[in-house]
Amino acid sequence: MDKHEIGANAGKVWHLLSNNTKWDIKKLEEASGLNDIELFAAIGWLARENKIDFDTSDPDNIQVYLYVNVFFG
Repeated sequence: MDKHEIGANAGKVWHLLSNNTKWDIKKLEEASGLNDIELFAAIGWLARENKIDFDTSDPDNIQVYLYVNVFFG
């Protein structure tokens, strides 16, 4: 796996998250068709770009969702 594949997988995950709902990791893995390593690399990519956030209020069911930055100038 190289950075281009990770970036492409991040795009798949971002597209799934764009429905503005929270996804648990297992459902996101199933919907994306990515294995654990591919999914977590993609999530790391999106987190590094500050595009996603995590709901950790239930440690047994961590959820991922889009983090939207809106700036008005």
